[in-house]
Amino acid sequence: MQEYLNLLSSGWLQILLTVVISYLLGSISFSIIITRIVSNKADIRTMGSGNAGFTNVLRSVGKGPAVFTIVFDFLKGIISVLVGWLLFSTIAPIEGGAVLQSEIISYGRYIGGMCCMFGHIFPIYFGFRGGKGVVTAAALVAASDWRIFILVVLTFAIVMLITKTVSKASLTAAVLLPIYTWVITYFTDYLPSLNTQTPHTIAYVYIAVVCMLLVALTVILKHKDNIKRIINGTEKKTTSKK
Repeated sequence: MQEYLNLLSSGWLQILLTVVISYLLGSISFSIIITRIVSNKADIRTMGSGNAGFTNVLRSVGKGPAVFTIVFDFLKGIISVLVGWLLFSTIAPIEGGAVLQSEIISYGRYIGGMCCMFGHIFPIYFGFRGGKGVVTAAALVAASDWRIFILVVLTFAIVMLITKTVSKASLTAAVLLPIYTWVITYFTDYLPSLNTQTPHTIAYVYIAVVCMLLVALTVILKHKDNIKRIINGTEKKTTSKK
Protein backbone atom coordinates (compact mmCIF):
# COMPACT_ATOMS: atom_id res chain seq x y z
CA MET A 1 0.00 0.00 0.00
CA GLN A 2 2.80 2.40 0.88
CA GLU A 3 4.34 1.80 -2.54
CA TYR A 4 1.22 3.11 -4.25
CA LEU A 5 0.97 6.10 -1.94
CA ASN A 6 4.55 6.94 -2.86
CA LEU A 7 3.70 6.62 -6.55
CA LEU A 8 0.73 8.94 -6.13
CA SER A 9 2.99 11.44 -4.40
CA SER A 10 5.72 11.33 -7.05
CA GLY A 11 3.46 11.05 -10.09
CA TRP A 12 0.54 13.33 -9.23
CA LEU A 13 1.26 15.68 -12.16
CA GLN A 14 1.33 12.85 -14.72
CA ILE A 15 -1.89 11.46 -13.25
CA LEU A 16 -3.61 14.84 -13.41
CA LEU A 17 -2.46 15.49 -17.00
CA THR A 18 -3.61 12.04 -18.09
CA VAL A 19 -7.05 12.55 -16.56
CA VAL A 20 -7.57 16.03 -18.03
CA ILE A 21 -6.18 15.39 -21.52
CA SER A 22 -7.98 12.05 -21.92
CA TYR A 23 -11.29 13.42 -20.68
CA LEU A 24 -11.09 16.38 -23.07
CA LEU A 25 -10.24 14.06 -25.96
CA GLY A 26 -13.16 11.82 -25.04
CA SER A 27 -15.48 14.81 -24.98
CA ILE A 28 -15.00 15.28 -28.72
CA SER A 29 -18.23 13.55 -29.78
CA PHE A 30 -17.78 12.62 -33.41
CA SER A 31 -21.33 11.29 -33.76
CA ILE A 32 -22.66 14.77 -32.93
CA ILE A 33 -20.08 16.60 -35.06
CA ILE A 34 -20.40 14.38 -38.14
CA THR A 35 -24.21 14.35 -38.00
CA ARG A 36 -24.28 18.15 -37.83
CA ILE A 37 -22.04 18.32 -40.90
CA VAL A 38 -23.95 15.88 -43.10
CA SER A 39 -27.52 16.49 -41.87
CA ASN A 40 -27.87 20.28 -41.97
CA LYS A 41 -26.84 20.87 -38.33
CA ALA A 42 -29.20 18.19 -36.99
CA ASP A 43 -28.49 16.81 -33.52
CA ILE A 44 -28.11 13.02 -33.43
CA ARG A 45 -29.43 13.13 -29.86
CA THR A 46 -32.85 14.14 -31.20
CA MET A 47 -32.91 11.36 -33.78
CA GLY A 48 -33.71 7.66 -33.51
CA SER A 49 -32.82 6.27 -30.10
CA GLY A 50 -31.40 9.62 -28.99
CA ASN A 51 -27.98 8.11 -28.30
CA ALA A 52 -24.88 9.90 -29.53
CA GLY A 53 -23.18 6.78 -30.80
CA PHE A 54 -22.27 4.66 -33.79
CA THR A 55 -25.42 2.50 -33.90
CA ASN A 56 -27.80 5.45 -33.87
CA VAL A 57 -25.78 7.22 -36.57
CA LEU A 58 -25.94 4.04 -38.65
CA ARG A 59 -29.72 3.79 -38.32
CA SER A 60 -30.57 7.49 -38.47
CA VAL A 61 -27.96 9.05 -40.77
CA GLY A 62 -26.31 6.34 -42.84
CA LYS A 63 -23.40 3.96 -43.28
CA GLY A 64 -20.82 6.54 -44.37
CA PRO A 65 -21.20 8.83 -41.34
CA ALA A 66 -21.39 5.75 -39.09
CA VAL A 67 -18.05 4.47 -40.38
CA PHE A 68 -16.37 7.83 -39.74
CA THR A 69 -17.95 7.93 -36.28
CA ILE A 70 -16.70 4.54 -35.17
CA VAL A 71 -13.22 5.09 -36.62
CA PHE A 72 -12.70 8.48 -34.97
CA ASP A 73 -14.23 7.39 -31.66
CA PHE A 74 -11.91 4.38 -31.63
CA LEU A 75 -8.90 6.53 -32.50
CA LYS A 76 -9.56 9.01 -29.71
CA GLY A 77 -9.64 6.07 -27.30
CA ILE A 78 -6.33 4.77 -28.64
CA ILE A 79 -4.75 8.22 -28.41
CA SER A 80 -5.93 8.63 -24.82
CA VAL A 81 -4.40 5.30 -23.84
CA LEU A 82 -1.14 6.35 -25.51
CA VAL A 83 -1.24 9.62 -23.58
CA GLY A 84 -1.47 7.64 -20.35
CA TRP A 85 1.33 5.34 -21.47
CA LEU A 86 3.65 8.21 -22.36
CA LEU A 87 3.00 10.24 -19.23
CA PHE A 88 3.17 7.30 -16.82
CA SER A 89 6.39 6.07 -18.43
CA THR A 90 8.03 9.19 -16.94
CA ILE A 91 7.11 8.14 -13.39
CA ALA A 92 10.17 6.46 -11.93
CA PRO A 93 9.53 3.44 -9.68
CA ILE A 94 10.45 3.95 -6.05
CA GLU A 95 13.93 2.57 -5.50
CA GLY A 96 13.77 -0.90 -4.02
CA GLY A 97 10.00 -0.97 -4.50
CA ALA A 98 7.97 -3.92 -5.67
CA VAL A 99 5.91 -2.09 -8.31
CA LEU A 100 7.37 -2.68 -11.77
CA GLN A 101 7.69 0.05 -14.39
CA SER A 102 5.49 -2.04 -16.71
CA GLU A 103 2.75 -2.06 -14.07
CA ILE A 104 2.94 1.71 -13.66
CA ILE A 105 2.59 2.14 -17.43
CA SER A 106 -0.40 -0.24 -17.44
CA TYR A 107 -2.15 1.93 -14.86
CA GLY A 108 -1.55 4.94 -17.10
CA ARG A 109 -3.22 3.11 -19.98
CA TYR A 110 -6.24 2.25 -17.87
CA ILE A 111 -6.64 5.78 -16.51
CA GLY A 112 -6.26 7.33 -19.96
CA GLY A 113 -8.78 4.99 -21.57
CA MET A 114 -11.32 5.23 -18.75
CA CYS A 115 -11.21 9.03 -18.67
CA CYS A 116 -11.69 9.10 -22.43
CA MET A 117 -14.73 6.85 -22.06
CA PHE A 118 -16.21 9.07 -19.35
CA GLY A 119 -15.56 12.09 -21.57
CA HIS A 120 -17.40 10.35 -24.40
CA ILE A 121 -20.37 9.64 -22.13
CA PHE A 122 -20.34 13.05 -20.42
CA PRO A 123 -18.78 15.43 -23.00
CA ILE A 124 -18.00 18.87 -21.60
CA TYR A 125 -18.39 20.41 -25.08
CA PHE A 126 -21.93 19.09 -25.60
CA GLY A 127 -23.78 19.62 -22.33
CA PHE A 128 -22.51 16.36 -20.77
CA ARG A 129 -24.89 14.33 -22.99
CA GLY A 130 -22.94 11.82 -25.01
CA GLY A 131 -22.90 8.18 -26.05
CA LYS A 132 -22.68 4.87 -24.25
CA GLY A 133 -18.92 4.43 -24.42
CA VAL A 134 -18.79 1.04 -26.13
CA VAL A 135 -16.35 2.02 -28.89
CA THR A 136 -14.04 3.96 -26.57
CA ALA A 137 -14.15 1.06 -24.11
CA ALA A 138 -13.12 -1.26 -26.95
CA ALA A 139 -10.24 1.08 -27.78
CA LEU A 140 -9.12 1.00 -24.14
CA VAL A 141 -9.09 -2.81 -24.15
CA ALA A 142 -7.36 -2.98 -27.54
CA ALA A 143 -4.55 -0.61 -26.57
CA SER A 144 -4.16 -2.08 -23.08
CA ASP A 145 -4.10 -5.81 -23.79
CA TRP A 146 -4.57 -7.34 -27.23
CA ARG A 147 -5.30 -10.77 -25.74
CA ILE A 148 -8.33 -9.52 -23.83
CA PHE A 149 -9.40 -7.50 -26.88
CA ILE A 150 -9.46 -10.61 -29.08
CA LEU A 151 -11.65 -12.43 -26.56
CA VAL A 152 -14.02 -9.46 -26.32
CA VAL A 153 -14.26 -9.07 -30.11
CA LEU A 154 -14.92 -12.79 -30.57
CA THR A 155 -17.63 -12.63 -27.92
CA PHE A 156 -19.23 -9.59 -29.54
CA ALA A 157 -19.08 -11.16 -33.02
CA ILE A 158 -20.57 -14.50 -31.94
CA VAL A 159 -23.46 -12.92 -30.01
CA MET A 160 -24.05 -10.44 -32.85
CA LEU A 161 -24.23 -13.24 -35.42
CA ILE A 162 -26.67 -15.19 -33.26
CA THR A 163 -28.93 -12.36 -32.08
CA LYS A 164 -28.43 -9.65 -34.77
CA THR A 165 -28.67 -7.16 -31.90
CA VAL A 166 -25.85 -4.73 -31.13
CA SER A 167 -26.98 -4.08 -27.56
CA LYS A 168 -27.04 -7.79 -26.66
CA ALA A 169 -23.57 -8.27 -28.11
CA SER A 170 -22.25 -5.18 -26.28
CA LEU A 171 -23.77 -6.22 -22.95
CA THR A 172 -22.46 -9.78 -23.19
CA ALA A 173 -18.96 -8.53 -23.99
CA ALA A 174 -19.17 -6.07 -21.09
CA VAL A 175 -20.22 -8.76 -18.60
CA LEU A 176 -17.36 -11.03 -19.63
CA LEU A 177 -14.71 -8.27 -19.82
CA PRO A 178 -13.64 -8.34 -16.12
CA ILE A 179 -13.67 -12.15 -16.18
CA TYR A 180 -11.40 -12.24 -19.22
CA THR A 181 -9.17 -9.66 -17.56
CA TRP A 182 -8.79 -11.78 -14.42
CA VAL A 183 -8.01 -14.94 -16.39
CA ILE A 184 -5.39 -13.25 -18.57
CA THR A 185 -3.65 -11.15 -15.90
CA TYR A 186 -3.66 -13.86 -13.23
CA PHE A 187 -2.91 -17.02 -15.20
CA THR A 188 -0.70 -15.66 -18.00
CA ASP A 189 0.95 -12.64 -16.34
CA TYR A 190 1.06 -13.00 -12.56
CA LEU A 191 1.57 -16.73 -11.97
CA PRO A 192 4.34 -17.25 -14.58
CA SER A 193 6.15 -14.15 -13.33
CA LEU A 194 6.56 -15.63 -9.84
CA ASN A 195 9.38 -17.78 -11.18
CA THR A 196 11.29 -14.77 -12.53
CA GLN A 197 13.44 -12.09 -10.94
CA THR A 198 10.81 -9.42 -11.65
CA PRO A 199 7.46 -10.86 -10.53
CA HIS A 200 4.23 -8.93 -10.88
CA THR A 201 2.45 -7.85 -7.72
CA ILE A 202 -0.98 -9.32 -7.03
CA ALA A 203 -2.19 -5.71 -6.84
CA TYR A 204 -1.54 -5.51 -10.58
CA VAL A 205 -4.18 -8.19 -11.13
CA TYR A 206 -6.65 -6.58 -8.73
CA ILE A 207 -6.28 -3.12 -10.22
CA ALA A 208 -6.66 -4.41 -13.79
CA VAL A 209 -9.82 -6.33 -12.90
CA VAL A 210 -11.32 -3.42 -10.94
CA CYS A 211 -10.66 -1.02 -13.83
CA MET A 212 -12.31 -3.33 -16.34
CA LEU A 213 -15.16 -3.97 -13.92
CA LEU A 214 -15.79 -0.21 -13.75
CA VAL A 215 -15.73 -0.05 -17.56
CA ALA A 216 -18.17 -2.96 -17.79
CA LEU A 217 -20.56 -1.53 -15.18
CA THR A 218 -20.54 1.84 -16.93
CA VAL A 219 -21.43 0.25 -20.28
CA ILE A 220 -24.18 -1.83 -18.66
CA LEU A 221 -25.70 1.15 -16.83
CA LYS A 222 -25.70 3.18 -20.05
CA HIS A 223 -27.65 0.35 -21.67
CA LYS A 224 -30.43 0.32 -19.07
CA ASP A 225 -33.07 1.36 -21.64
CA ASN A 226 -31.84 -1.33 -24.02
CA ILE A 227 -32.07 -3.89 -21.23
CA LYS A 228 -35.71 -2.91 -20.65
CA ARG A 229 -36.46 -3.31 -24.36
CA ILE A 230 -34.66 -6.66 -24.46
CA ILE A 231 -36.79 -7.89 -21.56
CA ASN A 232 -39.93 -6.57 -23.27
CA GLY A 233 -38.90 -8.07 -26.60
CA THR A 234 -38.94 -4.70 -28.39
CA GLU A 235 -35.20 -4.16 -28.95
CA LYS A 236 -34.41 -3.49 -32.61
CA LYS A 237 -32.16 -5.79 -34.58
CA THR A 238 -29.54 -4.64 -37.08
CA THR A 239 -30.24 -5.79 -40.62
CA SER A 240 -27.68 -7.99 -42.36
CA LYS A 241 -27.16 -5.30 -45.01
CA LYS A 242 -26.18 -2.71 -42.41
